[in-house]
Amino acid sequence: MKPHSIGRTLGIGLRVAGRIAGQQVAASADAAANAKSPGPGPSSVDVAARSRAAGKATRNVARGIGGFIRPFSRVGGILWLEVMGVFFLLPVVVFAPTIWRTKSSYAHGPDHTTFLLSTAIALVFLYLGVTSFWRAGKK
Repeated sequence: MKPHSIGRTLGIGLRVAGRIAGQQVAASADAAANAKSPGPGPSSVDVAARSRAAGKATRNVARGIGGFIRPFSRVGGILWLEVMGVFFLLPVVVFAPTIWRTKSSYAHGPDHTTFLLSTAIALVFLYLGVTSFWRAGKK
């Protein structure tokens, strides 16, 4: 990731957070100046306005955080695929000696079933490991 992209993302997140803080300060100042509540509790119009302002602030914060996290999600996805590729290749390493030891019984023999099962497991996990690294390379 380029340092320019990280700086741009941080700048956008800070601007959004500053705008949200400014809107909340302005809204609270307007609410204090226009406090014409007939009774001790807030009016339904005031509650609705506050809930809309809170919803808008929440959406803006979510957009800012999403913009900040987006570059890291790509790197995290690649790293996840590579780690899973290593874990998928571990059974291949475990079953390879069994395949080598029982290779003489591939057609008929006392270890025929062991050879076939070990080969099938190793091939499945080899496929999963290789495709995991392949997908990480494409991202």
